[in-house]
Amino acid sequence: MLPVPSHGQDLRQQLAAIAKDSGGKLQIACAFAPGSRHAPIACDRDADAHPPMQSVFKLPLGIYVLHLVEQGKLQLDQPVHFESKDLFEPKAYSPLQDKYPAGNVDVPLRELLHLSVSFSDNAAADILLRLSGGTEPVRQYIASLGVQGFELHHSEHALQRDERLQYQDWFAPAAAVQLLRRIADNSPLIADHTALLLQWMTNSARPGRLAGMLPKGTNVAHKTGSSGMENGLAAATNDIGLVTLPDGERLAVAVFLTDSTADDAGRDRAIARASLAIYQAAIAGASKE
Repeated sequence: MLPVPSHGQDLRQQLAAIAKDSGGKLQIACAFAPGSRHAPIACDRDADAHPPMQSVFKLPLGIYVLHLVEQGKLQLDQPVHFESKDLFEPKAYSPLQDKYPAGNVDVPLRELLHLSVSFSDNAAADILLRLSGGTEPVRQYIASLGVQGFELHHSEHALQRDERLQYQDWFAPAAAVQLLRRIADNSPLIADHTALLLQWMTNSARPGRLAGMLPKGTNVAHKTGSSGMENGLAAATNDIGLVTLPDGERLAVAVFLTDSTADDAGRDRAIARASLAIYQAAIAGASKE
């Protein structure tokens, strides 16, 4: 095991303080690429926990759909029918459904992927699940990449019917970081599709959280996930992503905030503070080399 740098204790103390202020359970992992010039940093906090992931699952889903494209089973520009049964009633977050409130329209697969990964579009994601055979093939494919700690069993429609099911769909922070490192270091996808995926992650409709307090211009390719707030408790407020440091190295970071009593701004702020503390520790570790 590699030694923990001397600044590691300071980071652990910072993350403990942030967790105390978060109103919930703050679960974190991070990692540089193997052979990185950066020293490892002591960022892990309950890294093997099972936090509900919410829309974070749309990143693994996007990877699997692109894999099907590469197998020739799907095509990026093929039309996919947005059926009336794909509509959410009552309404859920979906720019796709906002644009086509009655459904019954063909949408290019590329647009569905973009809406799902960049905008966390619930209708688009469920169409992709239907098209790709459901949750089980996605789970099995991610496991085939060597990522252990990803469980996906329910569609967005199922979660709308019973919010308790979200606790059965979880992503261990360490496993999320493992998947991010695969994308960055040894992508299972061809170069063009990896670049497209990273572009969608970078152009996220929610630019805060991991990037919220980082230096202006920092590149963050990420995927958020959020539950609603019920009875004063937010089950899931999450963000996982690749943070590019000034020297060009990419740090994989996963921050999950579970069962928090803080308001929206407070939960986002907790993730942003944790991301900044990790970023600063990474920079400090590099400066001591």
